[in-house]
Amino acid sequence: MNYLEFEAPLKELNEQIEKLRESEKKAGVDVSNAINDLQKTLLKKTEEIYNNLDPWQKVQVSRHPDRPYTLQYIEHLTQGQFVELHGDRTVKDDKAMVGGFGMIDGRSIMFIGQQKGNTTKLRQYRNFGMANPEGYRKALRLMKLAEKFNKPIVTFIDTPGAFPGLEAEERGQGEAIARNLYEMMKLRVPVICIIIGEGASGGALGIGIGDRVMMLENTWYSVISPESCSSILWRTWDQKVTASKALKLTAEDMLGNGLIDGIIKEPIGGAHANPTEMFETVKREIKQQLDVLDKLDPAKRCDQRIDKFCAMGVVVES
Repeated sequence: MNYLEFEAPLKELNEQIEKLRESEKKAGVDVSNAINDLQKTLLKKTEEIYNNLDPWQKVQVSRHPDRPYTLQYIEHLTQGQFVELHGDRTVKDDKAMVGGFGMIDGRSIMFIGQQKGNTTKLRQYRNFGMANPEGYRKALRLMKLAEKFNKPIVTFIDTPGAFPGLEAEERGQGEAIARNLYEMMKLRVPVICIIIGEGASGGALGIGIGDRVMMLENTWYSVISPESCSSILWRTWDQKVTASKALKLTAEDMLGNGLIDGIIKEPIGGAHANPTEMFETVKREIKQQLDVLDKLDPAKRCDQRIDKFCAMGVVVES
């Protein structure tokens, strides 16, 4: 198990528990009471740490190497009833963007999301979750397919941003994202967007226009990462902690500013501490939101979606 810097006290307690369990096996001595006491202390310390995370620490949690990614959510939610679809029918199949039809309790849903890798080779294969233009065009193709068959859409957002390479710009990165924004506004089926990790810039927004936009508790959503913001304003990454506070990028900040529709609570210790519980929580949230959205007329749903995003921000006329 991996630990973040501020999780050092939790690492020490877990190591103590493991040592007691090993000694119990070797010596045959009953140390269950000591283990129970340490587990209670561990739970209390975990709650204390995770109830008081600052913005930068939440950014770190959103990037935790053990945190579940899009395909893990889809696999659990659909119980293996998922068919991945590939390609944008123009350039190629972008491995950083995944999608396809899956079943939740007998209902067919189109799932789309950015996928990172949990090993060095997979990270390279998935381009660290940074999609090229063909990734966003694939996503739009799948959304249109879902609309054609009247199936709801669920997107999982987890990206440090759209791929910034020269070849991506040559193939129309900006246009591809802008096209998605325009087309997602008009989709006549329910659209639910869930930020499960990092939500950076247009890379996140490219699949982030929905009737309901939700954030997991320890995620972030911003036009720029704290490190990049720090490098622009201070010419160094050393001010990333200050930048993370100034950007107002946490779920609480986003909800307070009316930019998202709700926060999905994570298990104690973050989504990586209990992925199964996190999957079940997300599943319940999706079903609850679809129950509400299904009752709305498609035209009314579109109008509400457009009005919601048009109302964001502040406009001053002089």
